[in-house]
Amino acid sequence: MQFPRYRARRLRATENLRRLVQETTLVPHDFIMPLFITPGQGVRQEIASLSGQYRLSVDQAVEEARAIADLGILAVLLFGLPEQKDALGREAYSATGVVQQAVRALKQAVPSLLVVTDVCLCEYTDHGHCGVVDGEHIVNDLTLDLLSQAALSHVEAGADIVAPSDMMDGRVGAIRQALDAKGYAQVPIMAYAAKYASSFYGPFRDAVESAPQFGDRRSYQMDPPNVREALREVRLDIEEGADIVMVKPALPYLDVIYRVRQSVDLPLAAYNVSGEFAMLKAAAQRGWLDEERAMLEALTSIKRAGADIIITYFAKEAAQLLSVRC
Repeated sequence: MQFPRYRARRLRATENLRRLVQETTLVPHDFIMPLFITPGQGVRQEIASLSGQYRLSVDQAVEEARAIADLGILAVLLFGLPEQKDALGREAYSATGVVQQAVRALKQAVPSLLVVTDVCLCEYTDHGHCGVVDGEHIVNDLTLDLLSQAALSHVEAGADIVAPSDMMDGRVGAIRQALDAKGYAQVPIMAYAAKYASSFYGPFRDAVESAPQFGDRRSYQMDPPNVREALREVRLDIEEGADIVMVKPALPYLDVIYRVRQSVDLPLAAYNVSGEFAMLKAAAQRGWLDEERAMLEALTSIKRAGADIIITYFAKEAAQLLSVRC
């Protein structure tokens, strides 16, 4: 029998051979770790739908940040649970809000760690929507001023990067203008540029108690069947001043990550969202999957599709595993 001159299996024979020719490599500094900040002292409350993830008071977030930095992870992404919610989400842009407090504490305790802040109103509004509401209509342009105030309050507290996630039209430009006017032209914006109206956000909404009290978010988040629209959204955010663009979710939208990567040369982030994390955790807990292998395979697929940055609740676990393998 005549065999071909090239045998693909030659380079798969051992672990070291496979690693030598590996095309896509995960490292801890690929990851951003999300943290949920809650009022109080000494609070470390596990989130039922996000196994191993916690609502943390500021003091506990500082301890968590130290552990994260020690693993070689370069950044955290902060979400806040306010003392009180109201129609305008006032604690989102309060200088004494939980996120603003956490930013100051983290930058003092772990100055090398990059602190990224989510800029949105949904965690802070009593109606659970990402903008100002008029009846059941989300008012786009009135929301922009509040988002700009929130971003500015984060930066004044010491945030290294702000990340608007609301999907209001024009919010990147409004935030860029507000930051520049106050002398913060050097602060980058990581825009949730292609954020889909996904069913994979359920555990996150449980974590921050942000489920909409009426309707849904499909009038401002993207329709899942669309990819050309995602490319338009990305271009618009870049034109408005985004420094990093993001696709969210990640695993059901690997094709979108790939298409965005082919069309722009800015750094590209992808959010491995709560539902993606929870599915793997649940399957692993039932013995249906090898958790470590499934986790690394999923994260590798996101990077292979073109993401430079992966926001993931697996960040600590993956970094620990990768450090052992190195």
